[in-house]
Amino acid sequence: MPESSPAAPAPNSTPGDTTVLFSEKLWPSFWIWLVAAGLSGAGILVFAPISMAAGITAAVVLFVILVVLLVLSTPTIQVTAGTLRVGRATIERRFVGAAVSYRGAEATAERGVRLNGLAFLCIRGWIDPVVRMEITDPSDRTPYWLASTRRPEQLVAALSR
Repeated sequence: MPESSPAAPAPNSTPGDTTVLFSEKLWPSFWIWLVAAGLSGAGILVFAPISMAAGITAAVVLFVILVVLLVLSTPTIQVTAGTLRVGRATIERRFVGAAVSYRGAEATAERGVRLNGLAFLCIRGWIDPVVRMEITDPSDRTPYWLASTRRPEQLVAALSR
């Protein structure tokens, strides 16, 4: 069920205000880590004919590389009194309009058939709920931001403060 609210910063807030109202790291799910472990296990299969030590070393090195890539590519959603940051993108809260949360089939439709090609996306396949945040900046062609989140109701509430 969609949940909407207008998103306007508090009257006394400024874009430089750094009070964190909401913060979430979009860490990979458990099964993504299992896939990384399985892929790194392929190193053993490739190098075992040379030597078992080379295979285990290759598996460990490959797993470390995959872990580093997963950690470095994990975005953060952060709402302060003055700004909204989703991944690498940041916008002043005064340019953020209504925020609506979606789950289940509605979230799938937002990521698929209802998706606007100009929207900014920060979605992760292992996180079902999404929040759609309207952008009201007249000089920005981006109509809205769509972000995956495990806590959509809290994100919408933080944006409505």
